[in-house]
Amino acid sequence: MKAILYIAHGTRSKIGVQEVKSFIQKVKERLHVPIQELSFLELSEPSIEDGFQHCVERGATEITIVPLFLLAAGHIKKDIPEILYSIKKNYPDTEIIVKDPFGVEEEILNAIAEVVSETVGEVKKDDSVLIVGRGSSDPTVHEAFSQISEGVKNRLGIDNISVGYLAATEPKFDQALETISEVAGNRIIVIPYLLFSGILLSAINQKVSKRQKQGQLIVQTGPLGEHSAIENIVFQRAIDEGGAYVSIDD
Repeated sequence: MKAILYIAHGTRSKIGVQEVKSFIQKVKERLHVPIQELSFLELSEPSIEDGFQHCVERGATEITIVPLFLLAAGHIKKDIPEILYSIKKNYPDTEIIVKDPFGVEEEILNAIAEVVSETVGEVKKDDSVLIVGRGSSDPTVHEAFSQISEGVKNRLGIDNISVGYLAATEPKFDQALETISEVAGNRIIVIPYLLFSGILLSAINQKVSKRQKQGQLIVQTGPLGEHSAIENIVFQRAIDEGGAYVSIDD
């Protein structure tokens, strides 16, 4: 029997965990798959191991792993595969198929443009945009954000756009925000490239709010998981029988 195990990053934020659960519930309701479980890589429960066990206990013999991760970095390339290979030793007869993270999707770039327009109204050419990523030492993340920033730039029709990171790589969010503030001709639009609420998003919220109170013309969009495009991508990953995937049996 087939099952789907969704893997989210996890957060200490109760609001963030509830957002993930509500999001997955909407996806579940669209799928005709009787066994669907949510798990978290870290910081939240249930763990990947527990989520996998729940699938098996409910009769699963083939489990499709759907990661709720925007880009392929250390968690996707190393942490999650290591956990799944360890699990496979205890469940040798259970087939495990791992779908790709989202990657640089046209749907997501279109969604960002829509969210920005809904947040600030008409985007002007002299507005500035700062995209904020989680951050990773993986060089492919920088390459991905280069594509993301170019895609957002083209969709919004602006010239001044840059990227800052919350951890693990440069430029850090604080420095990127300071740099873009020095050259901004009009509003600064901060776009968190994060799926759900959590500690990282709260940190962005606080810094943006502080600058707003100081009189700076700066606005911020919400997490990407609020847009239906993300739900559609997860739904498609879950039902797609073809496409790129990795089998833990390989």
